[in-house]
Amino acid sequence: MHRRTGLSTAVSTAVCLAFASATSAQDRDIPQTPSGHPDLSGTYDVATLTPVERSEVLGERVTLTDEAAAELAKRVRQARAFSDQPSDPNRGAPPVGGDRVFGNAFWIEPGQSVTKVDGQWRTSILIDPPNGRYPPRVADAPTWSGRQRLQDDGSAYWLEAGPDAPGPFDNMEQRPYAERCLSMGSSAGPPMLPSLANNYKRIVQSGDTIMILSETVHDARIIRMNAEHDPPGINKWLGDSIGLWSGDTLVVETTNFVDRPTFARGTGTMTVTEWFRLESDDALIYTFTVEDPTVWTAPFSGEYAWARSANTLFEHACHEGNYPLTAIMKGARVIEAVFRGEAPGGIPRVAPELVHQPQAPRATPAESAEQWPSHGSAPGQASAESAGPRFLEAGRTGRS
Repeated sequence: MHRRTGLSTAVSTAVCLAFASATSAQDRDIPQTPSGHPDLSGTYDVATLTPVERSEVLGERVTLTDEAAAELAKRVRQARAFSDQPSDPNRGAPPVGGDRVFGNAFWIEPGQSVTKVDGQWRTSILIDPPNGRYPPRVADAPTWSGRQRLQDDGSAYWLEAGPDAPGPFDNMEQRPYAERCLSMGSSAGPPMLPSLANNYKRIVQSGDTIMILSETVHDARIIRMNAEHDPPGINKWLGDSIGLWSGDTLVVETTNFVDRPTFARGTGTMTVTEWFRLESDDALIYTFTVEDPTVWTAPFSGEYAWARSANTLFEHACHEGNYPLTAIMKGARVIEAVFRGEAPGGIPRVAPELVHQPQAPRATPAESAEQWPSHGSAPGQASAESAGPRFLEAGRTGRS
């Protein structure tokens, strides 16, 4: 079948991705299953400070020096310390309409260091195209859902078309996956990308099936070994994944996605090929290639390390505590009532001009010379080395 041929081609591509240079699992004291394949089972922490996309400042520079990687980790620790400062107990009330600024970063854990692959600190997860960024989109590509940001100015602007005009808060199914606890970026993938928190993965491996459980929203990917893809039209939340071994490398091909996959940049027509290889007993190297000619002018590839962890993966019970979704829908009803000059039952009438007040910009760690030294660079400029820490800000937008 054509679909199986695609996976066979992917196996050959593994050589081009430098897997052929790796010694056998037996030579590297890597645990093996009774069948002789590397045993990938276990828990991994995929958190990393390396962004998905590389900062344009770095061009085609793939790696950082030890000093630049250490400086980045230091600055992130400083930023976290800044964010974790206790709130002022004598602060005043928030502004009328609320304060949309999040609290401190107690729930965020993006990692402690840059990812290291084959002894090199990487400037981005994407490695192809050579600039480490997504390739250009085709002219008629569908709008990326991550760019469909809804206006959020505290007013029922959609009712300007009429008192009963449809709006973005009419139905909970209109809301993004994250608000509904269905997906937090592309954590489960594929491709499986790191996020700001909850970055553990658990792999359970048997002879004919491999399961990858993601901590975020506890999605479980099922990879059927040595199988054929389901027929077209049988589409799945995480796609249809089939795998086979190429030496000591697990190769997985996934097709048959739903129209809006968890990797929001792609579509249901994309094909994702992944390679899993144990660099050592402590680190798994995860590599992927995404092809979707309806979106991009060329395929793109990336890779980063997953660190084995002795920690336990707990249930990510997002939906059970998803009170914000209820609040979002209730809040929409309130501002609609205000727009119409009504007062919702049990809610005092609020003057429209008080519903939203523009907020003054808040100071950030980047604006503090003590927390974020300039290292002699003029504002808006960066040398190749000082750009190391700056590439962090470019990649956080690429995690969905």
